[in-house]
Amino acid sequence: MVDRGAPDDRSIPDRLEFGVVNLDKPPGPSAHQVAAWVRDMVDDRVPGGIDGVAHAGTLDPKVTGCLPLLLGDATRMAQVFDDAVKEYVAVLELHGRAPAALESVAAEFEGPIYQKPPRKSAVKRQLRVREIHDLDVLEIEDRRVLLRVRCESGTYIRKLCHDLGLALGTGAHMGHLRRTATGEFDDRDLVTLEDLTDALAWWAEDDDSEPLREFVQPAEHALDPVPGVTIAPSAAAQVAEGAPVYAPGVIESDLAADGATDRPLVACYTPNGSAICLGRLAGDPDGESGTVVELERVLV
Repeated sequence: MVDRGAPDDRSIPDRLEFGVVNLDKPPGPSAHQVAAWVRDMVDDRVPGGIDGVAHAGTLDPKVTGCLPLLLGDATRMAQVFDDAVKEYVAVLELHGRAPAALESVAAEFEGPIYQKPPRKSAVKRQLRVREIHDLDVLEIEDRRVLLRVRCESGTYIRKLCHDLGLALGTGAHMGHLRRTATGEFDDRDLVTLEDLTDALAWWAEDDDSEPLREFVQPAEHALDPVPGVTIAPSAAAQVAEGAPVYAPGVIESDLAADGATDRPLVACYTPNGSAICLGRLAGDPDGESGTVVELERVLV
């Protein structure tokens, strides 16, 4: 089993092999292309290279903003972003004069809505339900409306703008779009591609580059929203070989089995905070016997 040590004490090479970067995606390239560029940059600077780079939710080429990137072994935890709430700031381009009822009509879109993905989408075009948590009108200028949208993952903002235009009776389309948050990651500490490139180049001469240490966070930061189970080092060694987590190996947890039929995703850690695996709760963490966590992804 690889012992990475306490997350915040890790060296820069360890962070590059198991880290997360809250990237500010520029306009132009796709999210996939940006991830490939970062993979190549990091791969050139880590002996033996890294396993890859995964992005937390795609963004169209013209869209900018929050694009968390998982580096190296952290790509194994990409599923934690599957249900992450997204937040956007969008420009709604009205095809007519802004009606007085704009804000009240926008408020009616909060809650569950039906959407069919657009023709150019990568998913099957079938009607589905998406939750709009908040739809706020921030500013109105002539035929332009600045919106803030908090929504369920997989919501099409372009389609939301189109439907809002129909409801307003003016017609509308989406102008500029920027993602301001993905789950626990937001636009308060974004890293540009240029800054990341410069920090990687500087690290070639400085083994403890402070900018790079700031830009590349331990991968465990992506697991903050996931309930945690702390297990003994001896249990962690068995998990690394593919064994489930048994009750005697559990030290403490953030949750308790309550008889619910759903099996929540949990993250398992050693006492120093190092992530070991992702799995599904299968039994009582406070019990004395039986399987507590069934494995989905081993992270070491």
